[in-house]
Amino acid sequence: MWYDGAALVEAEVVVEKEEEADTSAGQQFDNVVEKALSLVEVASVAWLEAHSACGRSSWELPDLREGRVKAISDSDGVSYPWYGNTTETVTLMGPTNKISRFSVSMNDNFYPSVTWAVPVSESNVPMLTRIKRDQSFTTWLVAMNAHTKEKIILQTIKWRMRVDIEVDPTQLLGKRARLVGRTQQEQPRILSRMEPIPPNALVKPNANDAQVLMWRPKRGQPVIVIPPK
Repeated sequence: MWYDGAALVEAEVVVEKEEEADTSAGQQFDNVVEKALSLVEVASVAWLEAHSACGRSSWELPDLREGRVKAISDSDGVSYPWYGNTTETVTLMGPTNKISRFSVSMNDNFYPSVTWAVPVSESNVPMLTRIKRDQSFTTWLVAMNAHTKEKIILQTIKWRMRVDIEVDPTQLLGKRARLVGRTQQEQPRILSRMEPIPPNALVKPNANDAQVLMWRPKRGQPVIVIPPK
């Protein structure tokens, strides 16, 4: 994107909520859609916990958890540093004396799921008692000179998604889960001041490749169930 003379005209962000669903494999919950004029997105807090009587499993980002980085790219894994390469990016040819108006957009869709059983067990007996999720994201609208790679931040957006679900594994499918946390998510915030993008968030790995599934039993040592890619 050629940024000489670029100006942000309008920005809009919104969270939409859809229904949760029980399946024979596990609990799928709260599909939240974030729509924004944006190009770069990073995760600054990201964890998902599933509790049972035996312990808890959690999707974690070790570098974030241990404070080695401040954020991790939420790119599609192909279009670094951009979130994607369809509606998320626009390429302009310049210089030009004409005024051009264009838009970029993104939809960030959550389809998280957890299993009813303990992830390290060969048994399929439902043991899940609680699901907690807390994720924070920062999204930037950025103009970049394709030749020099210099970047200008035009907009900074922050948003957060929190879920707390209580589960009774003895109940039938469709009746096990009960939302005990907030019933509505916070709307994204368009910041009045721009924030810098952490340099490591512009390169690999992205959040999907960096995440680890851990099992932390009430007795014994933690187990890595699914390592990072």
